[in-house]
Amino acid sequence: MTWLTETDPPYQNLESWETEALLYAMNDEDQKVALAVRESIPAIAAFVEALVERRKRGGRLFYVGSGTSGRLGVLDAAECQPTFGASPDEVIALIAGGPSALSGPVEAAEDNAEAAQMELKAHQLRAEDTVFAISASGRTPYALGAITYAKSQGALTGAFSANPDAPLLQIVDHPILVVTGPEFITGSTRLKAGTATKLVLNMISTAMYIRLGRVRGTRMIDLQLVNQKLWQRAIRYLCEEGRLSETEAENLLRTTGSLRKALVEIEKQRQAKGFSP
Repeated sequence: MTWLTETDPPYQNLESWETEALLYAMNDEDQKVALAVRESIPAIAAFVEALVERRKRGGRLFYVGSGTSGRLGVLDAAECQPTFGASPDEVIALIAGGPSALSGPVEAAEDNAEAAQMELKAHQLRAEDTVFAISASGRTPYALGAITYAKSQGALTGAFSANPDAPLLQIVDHPILVVTGPEFITGSTRLKAGTATKLVLNMISTAMYIRLGRVRGTRMIDLQLVNQKLWQRAIRYLCEEGRLSETEAENLLRTTGSLRKALVEIEKQRQAKGFSP
């Protein structure tokens, strides 16, 4: 069988192209990615809805992947902590080959289906958890093994792939197919398929945390105040929301210790003064 992500693109002799021509062609291909993701929004939305219900019951989200797919899962999981104030055990990323695969290739690890199962067992996977497998090809044994085990435990399952006939998509509760087409370099799924993966993971985690109440308006109200930039961002929000001076906002933030608690205190003060919320 010929997999779509492994087919040749409509280009010839790239080694003879000028740099600017290469970049324009790559950009032409990249512009197709967002439109391909848009076609999959109904499937992404259905997965997020099911995921949120599990999360409300205390379930965790596991991203599982190898190579580029695994690294993108690790990236999205890591970003949930500073962005949404998530604890490390809310979104957990498993990558074939373990931490060493983050900075270098451990290519044979993707063929080990049992490794994913053992890692999920080590995390004591529960029925209220969700396992989302990421595999551009949709046939990686590591990802398939994770889903097989997750289903045996009654966990919710979903998967991303860029191949229409991907075996992985046929066994999950929520298949997300994004048809990005042949890569600019044959089989290099770190390109369009990787970009699509990032977009889809952005949608999943962001929509999930919005639905879970971690955003007010467009503001991240559970961001972790771990650096000066985020501290100043929280102060600006409090100044706008509570009509406070910077000094008042900073004092309130220091007293409460978090943006969310500071906003609750502002609301209490408003109510005490007879203002409507």
